Amino acid sequence: MTKSKKVIQFDSRYPSVEDLREKAKSRIPKFAFEYLDGGCNEDINLRKNTAEIREVELLPYYLNQHTESKLETELFGHTYDAPFGIAPVGLQGMMWPNSPEILAKSAFEHNIPFILSTVSTSCIERISEITEGRAWFQLYHPKEAHLRDDIIKRAEAAECPVLVILSDVPTFGFRPRDIRNGLAMPPKMSFRNILQILGKPNWALQTLKHGQPNFETLKPYMPKNLDLKQLGKFMDYTFSGRLNEERIKPIRDLWKGKLVLKGVATETDVERAISLGLDGVIVSNHGGRQLDAGESTIKPLTRIAKAYGNQITVMMDSGMRSGPDIARTIASGAKFTFMGRSFMYGVSALGNKGGDHTISLLKTQLKQVMEQICCEKVQDFPKHLVRK
Repeated sequence: MTKSKKVIQFDSRYPSVEDLREKAKSRIPKFAFEYLDGGCNEDINLRKNTAEIREVELLPYYLNQHTESKLETELFGHTYDAPFGIAPVGLQGMMWPNSPEILAKSAFEHNIPFILSTVSTSCIERISEITEGRAWFQLYHPKEAHLRDDIIKRAEAAECPVLVILSDVPTFGFRPRDIRNGLAMPPKMSFRNILQILGKPNWALQTLKHGQPNFETLKPYMPKNLDLKQLGKFMDYTFSGRLNEERIKPIRDLWKGKLVLKGVATETDVERAISLGLDGVIVSNHGGRQLDAGESTIKPLTRIAKAYGNQITVMMDSGMRSGPDIARTIASGAKFTFMGRSFMYGVSALGNKGGDHTISLLKTQLKQVMEQICCEKVQDFPKHLVRK
């Protein structure tokens, strides 16, 4: 039986992601908001990501015969209701309690992909239960092969259709806000942070209700009763974000589903992904949180899609904050897009209603762009690109 489509409706008080951002800022402690909102170093690449996407222009063909614009997009054998999904975000429950479960439920009901991070605050099994095995999983690479293999087997048992391996965190980004707030590894809770929590009673009550956020997927591998300092040492000892071809080969051998490399920023790495038999790449700079001196995402996306879009599925995250941004990115060559901050602003602003609202808002904005430029199918967006 075909599942009926989710009704698209959103709270008219928050008709943009920027409205959600401002509401989120007023509802959660400052240290949590700054963790979500900030980039690295001087935030140059964070700002460039969105600014340079918005330099892309689209052509409207007003006299074309036009019947209806449809958002449906096929990706890896599944037809999604829109060409965007929810990107993996670490420590989601710190920003809003229970947020990964809220967002996974909304993604499932709207038939878009949700990607769970290894270092999020819900486990693979719970998110799989909520999404009936539709959620993707992002692997943060363990140093030990036995741990890597066990996590991958759990993702397979949970019926995750796509495994995403993360390539753009060989080191932790230098994030001044997080350092000031004690959110580097190991984290610490300062008196200032405690005062911020007391100033956000709703956030505090929800945290009490759902419990202190933890790395739920990693719990089976962690010694019990770790304090914050010990947790930092555990993470440093257990994980290494630095990937290479020799580390990817056994993952490709073990994982029988679709395999995607996230964090690609150069043609060289895309060529290697193709040679290793990967199914897709996500062009990304980790939301501007890792390399302030790098390119924005839209620039390598345009080159990579043109050169390799017929050999591997090319997607993008980082910098999109609206339906028009999604349209610009797909017109530039991406087959699919993902957003992290936008959805976290939504759930931090509106709690249980945040996922539904943000997805509905983005669908509405994107559909308006398509109707305006007379674009009937998502795949036709490149025909509307102003080429410079």
